Amino acid sequence: MTTGQKAHQPVARIQQNVLAVSERRLLNWICARLPAWVTPDLLTGTGVAGAVAIFAGYALSTFSVYWLWLAIAGYVIQWFGDSLDGSLARFRKIERPHFGYFIDHSCDGLTLLLILAGIGLSPYVSFNVAMVTLAGYLLLSIHAFLATHVLGEMRLSYLAMGPTELRFVLIGTTFVMMIMGYDRDWFADVSGFDLTFGGAGALMILIFVVQTLKTAKQLAAEERR
Repeated sequence: MTTGQKAHQPVARIQQNVLAVSERRLLNWICARLPAWVTPDLLTGTGVAGAVAIFAGYALSTFSVYWLWLAIAGYVIQWFGDSLDGSLARFRKIERPHFGYFIDHSCDGLTLLLILAGIGLSPYVSFNVAMVTLAGYLLLSIHAFLATHVLGEMRLSYLAMGPTELRFVLIGTTFVMMIMGYDRDWFADVSGFDLTFGGAGALMILIFVVQTLKTAKQLAAEERR
């Protein structure tokens, strides 16, 4: 089987994050109770609106720490829209595989940019560090998209963490920002939040390199047969 043929096989969704099973039960419960006027497209738009709220909350926190509550509310809205759009389409059996895949992951990229740009515009994390974190996450996304094509599998989690766990971490970090405030006296004018986000970005880049080498080795072995 060639890699081109694999791309036309059903894609296996690999989701091994801690909350996957519990979240799936909750999403199915919500889907069964949503009114007919709530559509997957509306939920996708809701998710993007949540991301805009997150961006605004972080960016405006320069003027008042209380704007961080808007960012936290935005995470809830973004989770609701992003997690339910595809779930609702599958629940109602109205999937549009190509359209849904394209729009969903395009919106994911925009959402990630809004979140990390907002964090970088806040007084807590320098913009350069936020962009390193963005680069790390986008590299993992690129790996996931490439693996979908060449292996026929879509990895939705790394190190037992998926988008939902990441939202919880970011919400928790935002609460810490509210409590600790702005402080750049940790090391050479670098804040603890810079170290946290920079470390996360470096870890994601490392995972990308490891996963790329692992996948390349697997593909090379398959094509020698």
